[in-house]
Amino acid sequence: MIEIELKGYADERIFEKVRAKFEFMRRERQEDVYFQHPCRDFAETDEALRIRIKKFNGHFEAFLTYKGPKLDSISKTREEIEVPINDVEAYLTILRHLGFKEVISVEKTREKYYVEKGVTITLDEVEGLGKFVEIEELAGEGADIEGEVKKLRRILMELGVRKFERKSYLELLQRGMKDE
Repeated sequence: MIEIELKGYADERIFEKVRAKFEFMRRERQEDVYFQHPCRDFAETDEALRIRIKKFNGHFEAFLTYKGPKLDSISKTREEIEVPINDVEAYLTILRHLGFKEVISVEKTREKYYVEKGVTITLDEVEGLGKFVEIEELAGEGADIEGEVKKLRRILMELGVRKFERKSYLELLQRGMKDE
């Protein structure tokens, strides 16, 4: 599956526009634990491996996710493979035994909104980074990525987004750590 995604910097004004315009789905608390491969540098290959833990409405979900390199120069579009897991500690233990190292945890509060079939917008408050808005569409092989990126970008611009960001929250937090 291809994840077509754009992210922009946001403020309360943009958050309020999204809340007024789109259908609220749910609010989640997320923790993403990112890993470094023992034999290759994901920062160089533009890949990511993480365990995402979601908590919402008294429920718990967890996923192991692989993200491939970005496919274009404008968006965060990339291959994404995600599998549900029910025993986070067992997966963490397996990854550690295989030589994977935990790089960083990204914690955020996320509000998710329905835009249209296959398209969602999220409002993210990321610890240590601030407010962002993301728009995402899952597409199959052969999708018109360029056309979809333009459509999603137009939606964000109509909401008032002026500054876009291709770096992941992981990359932004690591850059901030290097600047300190």
